Amino acid sequence: MKSLKYFALFLIIFTSCKSNKNLMDTDNIAKEMSAKKVIRKHISSDFDKESVDAKLKANFNDGKIKQNISVNLKMIKDEVIWLKGTKFINVFKAKITPTSVKFYSPIAKVYFDGNFELLKDLLGVDINFNQLQNLFLGQSLINLKEDKQNIDIENNSYVLSPENQQQLFDIFFFINPSHFKLDKQSVVNSLKEQRLDILYSSYNFIDNVYFPSEIKIIAKEPKKVTNIDFVLKSVEFNTDVDVSFSIPKGYKQIKL
Repeated sequence: MKSLKYFALFLIIFTSCKSNKNLMDTDNIAKEMSAKKVIRKHISSDFDKESVDAKLKANFNDGKIKQNISVNLKMIKDEVIWLKGTKFINVFKAKITPTSVKFYSPIAKVYFDGNFELLKDLLGVDINFNQLQNLFLGQSLINLKEDKQNIDIENNSYVLSPENQQQLFDIFFFINPSHFKLDKQSVVNSLKEQRLDILYSSYNFIDNVYFPSEIKIIAKEPKKVTNIDFVLKSVEFNTDVDVSFSIPKGYKQIKL
């Protein structure tokens, strides 16, 4: 079901934004620095606004299917992530909170009302609301302070990686030396020959916060490569966002 595929894609990857104004200067050179100091600077660069209201353009290509879709993202930080996907008509609408995942498809006339087990089943890994939010805001997938981190410099990025990597996959964070937001984060499963790279190619400085301006997602597995690109059409912070959500009557509930 295409609407479910669109929904899954937008949950696992960060949305992006693009503007010709306020582009960040990223000319700083990465100099030797301790992992603890880089982590502190990365955490201090976290998004500190109360809400986001953004309109995005997304392009999807897995070698067989090429699609583009418009997405409206609304977020109340630490509370709600609200999404609506359209392609001439509504494709899906979703509301995610720390305890629930809800969405419906006007095309298929179906809805889902459950929790983060849906995302675990879709992705094959545990994920929670804070991790999703961090992906949308360009922050690290995990709490970098929880584990001791190795640090290297690669292509003018500080590269952090846990000294004790996860059992099933390795994870790496590439942090920009100018604003200490992410340049990239990568999850690698060498055993299954799978790799996910999320590239934050540039940032804007808007209302005294750093906000990603472009995103490229590359998901690799044996015999298949999926590319997803995002571009922001507009964005506002700290506005009164309407995140109301109700399942239309007559829709069929699905279990995933």
